[in-house]
Amino acid sequence: MTGESRFLLACQGQAHDTVPVWFMRQAGRYQESYRALRTRYSMLELARSPRLMRDVTVSPVEELGVDAAILFSDIMVPLAGLDIAFDIQENVGPVVAEPIRTAEQVAKIPAFRPDLVDYVYEGTALTVEALGAVPLIGFAGAPFTLASYLVEGRPSRTYRATKEMMWNNPAVFQALLDRLSTMVIEHLRRQAAAGAQALQVFDSWIGALSQADYAAAVLPHMKRIFGALKDLGVPLIYFGVGTQHLLPAMASTGASVIGVDWRTNLAEVRGALGSEVVLMGNLDPERLVAGLQAARAGAREIVTQMAGDPRYIFNLGHGVPKETHPQVLKELVGDVHEWGRLGEGSR
Repeated sequence: MTGESRFLLACQGQAHDTVPVWFMRQAGRYQESYRALRTRYSMLELARSPRLMRDVTVSPVEELGVDAAILFSDIMVPLAGLDIAFDIQENVGPVVAEPIRTAEQVAKIPAFRPDLVDYVYEGTALTVEALGAVPLIGFAGAPFTLASYLVEGRPSRTYRATKEMMWNNPAVFQALLDRLSTMVIEHLRRQAAAGAQALQVFDSWIGALSQADYAAAVLPHMKRIFGALKDLGVPLIYFGVGTQHLLPAMASTGASVIGVDWRTNLAEVRGALGSEVVLMGNLDPERLVAGLQAARAGAREIVTQMAGDPRYIFNLGHGVPKETHPQVLKELVGDVHEWGRLGEGSR
């Protein structure tokens, strides 16, 4: 049945009945059920319990009627398999116990042990079983975005220490990205082996780099990752924020689906990247907080731009804000499905 899902058909550029919809961060604090769980468990406790991962992942599919689920986890989770200590702190984000900034520290990073994060793969299998015909997207963080947390030690606005390592100690930086790339490949392959029908790589902060720095320091690793996953035969999604200037390079990585943030006109992206790549996006997430009217207006414009395009998936330009009212998301799913069937941006 999953082979007939409109999400997977769109990923393959095959005919389907209407525009598929899912949302990045569609399981999270905007949900009353999730907030209730967070009174009992930390985010990492949820992400380390296969049963709870399953329940959190499935809930928005049932509540919203979206066309795909994305595994509830975090990009930092597999770092435990590299013996890297970290925490995810409320209102801060990932915090690394000992930032990695020297050649000696990089050299001491051990080989990835997937058995240390086996709960992710157990949770994947449980979730696939629970979802039935709805496909599950597995995911991982991209090497640069992961490195930015490891080098900075916590979220950053400038990525100063990361860029200093990239520019001043390129061999060390490349060694770090190489180790992270190996981890990402294995982590994603194991999710696919457990049943994930698509895989997404989140390069959330890659937009901080220039075209030249991306091409020199990051692009080879991304080509390696997607090249190593191609034999799986599943859609490979690549997403970053602030990537208007990087989209052609991102499309050259071997990813089959490119996620686009809200700053860029999708019709222009289609013209620039050609007809073969699948595009995903790109409603401004803040429209959800502004309410149903603002969300509908933005979504209508996007669906109009992409009308009749078989290689298009509706999503946000980033994750669902925690202040979003669930009914806005539910209504939006129905609207996009209706507009997509009509092939136009109005009722």
